[in-house]
Amino acid sequence: MSDSAELLTSPLHDRHVALGAKLAEFGGWSMPLEYPSGVVKEHTAVREAVGIFDVSHLGKAMVTGPGAAAYVNATLSNDLGKIQPGKAQYTLCCDDATGGIVDDLIAYFHDDEHVLLVPNAANTAEVVRRLQASAPEGVSVVDHHRDYAVLAVQGPKSDEVLEAVGLPAGHDYMSFVVGPLPDGVDGESGVVVCRTGYTGERGYELIARNDVAGALWDALVAAGEEHGILPCGLGARDTLRTEMGYPLHGQDISLDVTPNQARLGWAVGWKKEAFWGREALLAEKEAGPQRVLRGLVATGRGIPRPGMSVSLTPDVLLCEITSGTFSPTLRKGIGLALVPSFVNAEAEVGVDVRGRREIFQLTPPPFVQPSVREA
Repeated sequence: MSDSAELLTSPLHDRHVALGAKLAEFGGWSMPLEYPSGVVKEHTAVREAVGIFDVSHLGKAMVTGPGAAAYVNATLSNDLGKIQPGKAQYTLCCDDATGGIVDDLIAYFHDDEHVLLVPNAANTAEVVRRLQASAPEGVSVVDHHRDYAVLAVQGPKSDEVLEAVGLPAGHDYMSFVVGPLPDGVDGESGVVVCRTGYTGERGYELIARNDVAGALWDALVAAGEEHGILPCGLGARDTLRTEMGYPLHGQDISLDVTPNQARLGWAVGWKKEAFWGREALLAEKEAGPQRVLRGLVATGRGIPRPGMSVSLTPDVLLCEITSGTFSPTLRKGIGLALVPSFVNAEAEVGVDVRGRREIFQLTPPPFVQPSVREA
């Protein structure tokens, strides 16, 4: 999208401009890529202290009505029946015919008649379209993409920041609580505080209506100053999630990639009687996928980037890098690639880095030990 006027903007856009953020297009939105502090400092703040992200580009869709949760469970991959109201679950929307991944998303299970879905920005309309097309009578699927802001407070000091503004913290991983707005933030609705994130660190995602987003951001930034909080952009979000081996839709996963290939079988309720793509995925699981998403770590100084070719020997090309970056934590290059299944899981491979064949070791992600589940 070349014309910035066509891009959607977050309700926090003016804050990012005032902070001198470098803005970039992402999923049809103009979002902060990095702030003057730079990607490495933002990344380090999340790993060692706390960072705050604006991720309002994420989709928001509410499925409501009698049988809403049962309908979600009969369409999306994971088994919603395994969690209780007040819990969240990572799940996949797959194509019914091929099993390819339409999107990966989080389902927030409020009760049997209310499930909030948070898909990726670029895929929200398609996920909503598919759910609306087959929704039974009485079940409504409504796109609230532009009605709510999402802020992510991530890092070992995230609890202290939330508690300082009066928001609930300390609840279990993948659970959520509806809390009151902080003092000085005027509005009629509260804040959904979710113990979720995309960084591998302890942290929270806050969902609030657009009209309170600015004041909420200001309160969190002020409360986090003593803890070293930094506003963080999508650049740091990418390095953080890559260190965890978390896939990004449109790069590591897509309609051409199945959960079996992406090593996301743990997010599939294999024993369920129905979900989109069930038959295709069961058949592939039994036969074994032809390729698998694997991690790569540089043995030298090479930094992989998406699209770079991966080879077993100089003459045997295997695939391309799907995600690749410099890891600020490990101080070396890391990446992901859909590697043919016949390749040994611990093999050394070559990556064409600007015409030079750099050696990488296949390594199971995560590349950095996560702390997201810590009590």
